[in-house]
Amino acid sequence: MKIRFIFPLILLMFLVSLFGLSCSAQTYEDFSPILYFESEETCYPVDASYHIQNSYFYSDTGELISNNPASINLDSYFSSELYDSYYLDNIIGSIDDDKIIKDYQKNEKSYGYTVYYREYYDFESSSTFIQYWMFYAFNKGHLNQHEGDWEMVQVSIPDYGNKWVAYSQHYSGQQATWEQVEKEGNHIKVYVARGSHANFLRSFSGKFGIANDFVGSSGKVLRPSDYELISLDDVNWLNYSGRWGELGGNVIESTAKSVLGQAGPRGPQYRAPGLMWDDPFIWGQDLPEANDSIFMLEWFIYNFVMIFIAITIIMFAIAGYLIYRRHKKYGLGPRIVSLLYIDGFNLKSIGNLVCIVGIVLIILGLIYPWYQISYDTSALDISEEFKTTGLTELLKIDGIGGIQVVIPGENGFSPLGTLSIPFSIMFGISLIFLIILTIGISYSKKLGSKYIGRGIRFLIPVIIILIVISVLGMFIPSDIVGNDATSGSITNILNSVSNSPFGNEQTFNIDVGGGLNAPLKMSWGLSLGAWLLLIGGIVLIVAGIIEKMAKTQFFDTKVPLAGKEARAVQTSQQTVKPQSPIKEKKQKHKKAKHKENFCSQCGSKLEENATFCINCGNKFGK
Repeated sequence: MKIRFIFPLILLMFLVSLFGLSCSAQTYEDFSPILYFESEETCYPVDASYHIQNSYFYSDTGELISNNPASINLDSYFSSELYDSYYLDNIIGSIDDDKIIKDYQKNEKSYGYTVYYREYYDFESSSTFIQYWMFYAFNKGHLNQHEGDWEMVQVSIPDYGNKWVAYSQHYSGQQATWEQVEKEGNHIKVYVARGSHANFLRSFSGKFGIANDFVGSSGKVLRPSDYELISLDDVNWLNYSGRWGELGGNVIESTAKSVLGQAGPRGPQYRAPGLMWDDPFIWGQDLPEANDSIFMLEWFIYNFVMIFIAITIIMFAIAGYLIYRRHKKYGLGPRIVSLLYIDGFNLKSIGNLVCIVGIVLIILGLIYPWYQISYDTSALDISEEFKTTGLTELLKIDGIGGIQVVIPGENGFSPLGTLSIPFSIMFGISLIFLIILTIGISYSKKLGSKYIGRGIRFLIPVIIILIVISVLGMFIPSDIVGNDATSGSITNILNSVSNSPFGNEQTFNIDVGGGLNAPLKMSWGLSLGAWLLLIGGIVLIVAGIIEKMAKTQFFDTKVPLAGKEARAVQTSQQTVKPQSPIKEKKQKHKKAKHKENFCSQCGSKLEENATFCINCGNKFGK
């Protein structure tokens, strides 16, 4: 080989190494996602032109710029500073109705499905990043609703090392190793939450978090062959820095909608804010890491209802079997349920009466709220839509709806987080078990143990609530609560709540801009239901202690209770003191010594069971 070819060859090899190029280099098409949707999903990835063609274009002050934004160059409407300069308002509907969703569904087939992609090489991390962006016509999540929705998943391909992924989820997301991702070949599987369109790694994820996402694979599945892949380099709106959805008619209303998650999202270049686009490596590495143990917990939470039903059936079967054994060996007694042995003024009757009082208190506790957080914005200079006339519930925990929040400006409660299950059913079944398990119990000490055990169980939910409230600030990401030190910051509000978990009332100064502060009144604490549960649980424990002190046997058992033969057997009619087995054996032995037999002819004493007299030969009949 001639020397003049050596240098170009070395340079070529260097470039190949630098950019990770090879004959078998993989492209955006090789990793394009398989999107799994929940069965009740209403919106799917669509060309962003759907939103542009159906929108009016406004400035953040509500001034109409264009009633036909498809005819203008949206790329020219951008700003290096991220503030609400413009917004595209879909005029077909609003966040208060489903008109946009219905219109999209009517035109779904004509628009088809679209996924945008972007390839980016990061020299600092020596990695290629392939991002897949999805636009949805409407976001109908549990915690927020807004027009338009941008979500993204990315595949990271280092020149040296293992591939990894990052999925967007609301304000944050999740990163995972390549081995943790479910795939078909290299096509990554993405499980999309119903309404919110957050992206998850498993079909059973989403319940372990405050957003209470519904995720599944029971609905539509979009494979790469089902949607069109479009490069973001080929669109004419990529630089547009405004909102993709309604924002508000004035600055105060716009700020309120942004805080409450009711404003349209920003485009791909300006999400998070701008980090997802400008530095995908840092954005992905800052996300929480996927964990196999968390996957197991998510699976358990997702299938909790079915697991609970199965366990309940098994427990009923076991309880039935134990009662059957108790019946065969000891009997169940005249009153069957030992809770009903109430006769006269004695300890065992008092214990059962106290237990009944505890059960009534617990039933009432399952009906009333357990914990409440309320707020009052009547003194704040904000939109009338979000102003209150006094203290208004913001969060409620009870036995019927679980954890619920009120979205300001919306009517009624919305379920929140992983605990949107009816606890009343769980604890109601526990009460039923308490009664069932007392069937046939013949000794008060054992009955007392049942009462104490159940009483402790009914204290647990209140204790857990107090613990969670005490560490509330740890569950809210710092990028949401902020780190400012003003008395009205979310951090200080959460700290105040955590420092007084049993309850308090406090007024905070809220920065409303322009150097002005306004008062926000907050009230929180344990509600009537929690106090009833606490008192009811303690009453059950007291009832158990009384029964243990009674040391009473309720009825005669088929087989004597070991170690309790000398105890008085108390019934509703009388008190009988049973004899000792030793004494009873001696009495039987005496009876066995029946009177001696003599011959009727000669009077001689006869042997036991003799058939004739050996002295006179007199014979006897049998």
